[in-house]
Amino acid sequence: MNPIKKMLALPAALLALWTMSATATTSDEIAKRLEPVGQVCIQGQECKGMAVTAAAAGAGARSADDIVAKHCNACHGTGLLDAPKIGDTAAWQARADHQGGLDGILAKAITGLNAMPPKGTCGDCSDDELMKAIKKMSGL
Repeated sequence: MNPIKKMLALPAALLALWTMSATATTSDEIAKRLEPVGQVCIQGQECKGMAVTAAAAGAGARSADDIVAKHCNACHGTGLLDAPKIGDTAAWQARADHQGGLDGILAKAITGLNAMPPKGTCGDCSDDELMKAIKKMSGL
């Protein structure tokens, strides 16, 4: 074989292999690679493909003890930044009297108060869960 033909044969063979592998990619594989990495779901509407996440999130209400231990104890356990301490019923009662009862405390907990962010650190807690945690901490 001519040396020039030998030199041209190798790139031609590589080109043939590359085109065969490129055409082997199906449109399903291309569509899979082009899928979005996420989606926006609106509460109260069906969100396809999110059934497992939605079921896990709504699997059941958390107990007040769980919420207090995980989200409230850091500040309310020690009284950090003048937060009423867990079990100090007198301090909680003074707050309740000033803010219009437990509903007033709940409203402040939802919107945030002083250094406490909205809903404390439990952004996914429901209003009912927050109320149960407030009742648990306050003893009211």
